[in-house]
Amino acid sequence: MNSPVLESGFAACAADWQGLPAICLTLPGGDSALIALQGAQVLSWVTGGQEQLFLSPHAAHDGHTPIRGGIPVCFPQFNQRGPLVKHGFARTLAWQAQADAARIDGDGLRLVLRLADSAATRAVWPQAFAAELSVWLQPAALTVALAVHNPGDAPLAFTAALHTYLSVDDVAATTLSGLQGLRYWDAVADTHPLQEGELRFGPELDRVYPRPAQAMGLHAGGAPRLRITQDAGWADTVVWNPGAALCARLADMPANGHAHMLCVEAAAIDAPVVLAPQAHWQAAQRLERPQAAPGGAHGIASAC
Repeated sequence: MNSPVLESGFAACAADWQGLPAICLTLPGGDSALIALQGAQVLSWVTGGQEQLFLSPHAAHDGHTPIRGGIPVCFPQFNQRGPLVKHGFARTLAWQAQADAARIDGDGLRLVLRLADSAATRAVWPQAFAAELSVWLQPAALTVALAVHNPGDAPLAFTAALHTYLSVDDVAATTLSGLQGLRYWDAVADTHPLQEGELRFGPELDRVYPRPAQAMGLHAGGAPRLRITQDAGWADTVVWNPGAALCARLADMPANGHAHMLCVEAAAIDAPVVLAPQAHWQAAQRLERPQAAPGGAHGIASAC
């Protein structure tokens, strides 16, 4: 590969995950990310020697079933809020990207993956569109941005999310701050209470908050683990953990999988994004490790 990303310890290379094509990014300090071409899905992000994303050991890898974990891209529909397959078709389709197209950007590496409408997408969603997912790996930080362009001559409406699965040692010892004072929809109880204090986790939790103005903080055992921010284009924040009972019914999750993951999703779902002809939309979610995490196993992307 004749590319500047091989200089000074930066590397981008074609990789394989469970038989599926992927691209691995590695920084001089050892931080890495693995991105599957199916769904433009980030499967692994290692920083400080520790895996930051949860990927189910039972995740599908047949090339057309959604992959449980990492950062799935929900587009052009979130969940079952519309006529399409749950969470839209983008997470099961092959996006276009080449490892040698990755480029050094500041102190990190940036990879852009692309998806456009086709006969298959127009058969279920008769819209012209062009989507890009930008993955920017920096030391102790990962920024993922979804961009959508409407090349057609009619308005384009969609909902979307970055369905981020974060890895935690024990969800019962995990807290999430930054959502205090916001009124949310509790999808489990179908109520709209006010968030008081930090979020704590135990039974099934499924909530939709308005995007907080400040950063969210993930804490493990009282220690800061991640700082999470999202652009204003993501008007909503979804927080989800299936709890033990629901997790046991999910075929692609281990029985105790709920104890080791927490979804904090940047989303645009309560009000669809509407793009005028030729208009563009873009929004990012940024994950930052505020301090070196103690120990931990290296993730699957470290072999690049």
